[in-house]
This record gives sequence, structure tokens and C-alpha cells, in this order.
Amino acid sequence: MAKIISLVNQKGGVGKTTTSINLAAALGKENKKTLLIDLDPQGNASSGLGLNNNDFENDIYDVITGVCPIKSAIIKTKFKNLSIIPATINLAGVDVEFVKKMLEDNTFHQNEQLRNAVAEIKDNYDYIIIDCQPSLGISTMNALVASDSVIIPVQCEYFALEGITQLLNSIILVQSNMNPDLRIEGVLLTMLDGRTNIGLEIIEEVRKCFKSKVFNTIIPRLVRLVEAPSHGKPISDYDPTSRATLAYENLAKEVISRNGD
Repeated sequence: MAKIISLVNQKGGVGKTTTSINLAAALGKENKKTLLIDLDPQGNASSGLGLNNNDFENDIYDVITGVCPIKSAIIKTKFKNLSIIPATINLAGVDVEFVKKMLEDNTFHQNEQLRNAVAEIKDNYDYIIIDCQPSLGISTMNALVASDSVIIPVQCEYFALEGITQLLNSIILVQSNMNPDLRIEGVLLTMLDGRTNIGLEIIEEVRKCFKSKVFNTIIPRLVRLVEAPSHGKPISDYDPTSRATLAYENLAKEVISRNGD
């Protein structure tokens, strides 16, 4: 049965999608059958693995709104052990669609649609990674309800912890009402520029706040890591010798170790 992990931070630009792509790819290379679910209307995780809208008929919006079964939306990528359910701008309309369904059917639970869909295929994977949009809206709440755990990417920059309290409150709310087993998998430090003192100060501050929850792996800020999605590849395929490739390999091993695999 798959371990389901969401990458969540309502603050944009923290390396969430980059980590979703590269963690999923690294898990695949560790011989873990992995599914990446793109739950962001921008579809950057999808394009970052080389997909465009002409490559598929169904997306995650079709799955959670009941247009198609989840198996019909899964696409095998050319990368080892890695499949994806893509997203398109259609997902931006899910809030309106769910409000409409709730008005028509008072038994409809808007935050449980992803969990219900994923239940059909979770036995087919070792890991399911969910890339959430930078908000705490309905789609992100669906991810939290469907997940076993959460990875919170935090960039090594000023104001790094801005908004984290709100995110933690949302996690507590989900734990209290909809998913009591949800836990924080870990806090991941991203975008470290080793040439600046502020990065080292942020590392110390985050580790003081979250202690053992902080991953040992720190993701560096590198041009090659930024370039990789434009070529439709994870960093491990775009530049196998990059420091970022090694970092995501180490992160995957940490995740596997934390889950006793």
C-alpha cells in the first residue's frame, strides 16, 4: 500500500513543485513504484516531466469531479518507476464545481474526493507524491485529507517562516476533523545559497523551531535545477552529476528510511 505524501506550503516560490518532481523521480530510481499527482492548476509538475495538454485526455480535475476513474488519468512517464496524473487550468474551477455539488447533494463531502479516488489505486504504488498549489483552498484540503504525511518546503531566505503558523493550524484542523493519522513527514530546507550568511541563519532558525522534523538534506540553489523543468526532465536525468541530483537522492533515502522501507 502506498505512502501518500503531500508537498504543501501556501507561500509560492519555495521549491515545492521542483521538490515534488525530483523527489518522485528519485524514489523511482530507488526502485519504488511512484505516482506523482499534479494538484496545481498551473500544471508545472506535468510540464516539468515533459507533458503538454495534447498528451492526455483526462486530468486530476476529471478524477476528483467524477468525470473519469482515476486509472484513466494515469500516464506512465519515460522515467524509471514514475507515473503522473497531470493537471490543467481546469482545476482552477474545482471550488465552484464542488459548491454546486454540495447544493445539489447534502451528502457530498468536498474535501474527501481525492481520498476516495486514490483509494482505488493506492495498492499499486509504493509512494504517491502530491504537488499542491500555493494556497490552502479546497484542492489542498483534499490533499491533506488524502495524505499520510506532509513535507513542508521552506526556502533559506528572509521571511522563510512566514505563513507557516497558518499552515500548521490547517494541518491540526484536518487532524482533528477529517484525517487523524496525518502527520508532518518533515520540513525541507530549499534554495540554499551557500555564499550568504542569511541562508545559514535560516537553517539554524528552522532547526530550532522544528528540531528532528527537519530533514538532514538541504536543497541548493542551482541554475541547472531551474533549467531542468524547461527540458521536461527531473534533475537526475538532465544533469546526473549535479549537486542537486545528489541532494534529491539523499532526500529520497531519508524519506524511505523514515518510513522503514
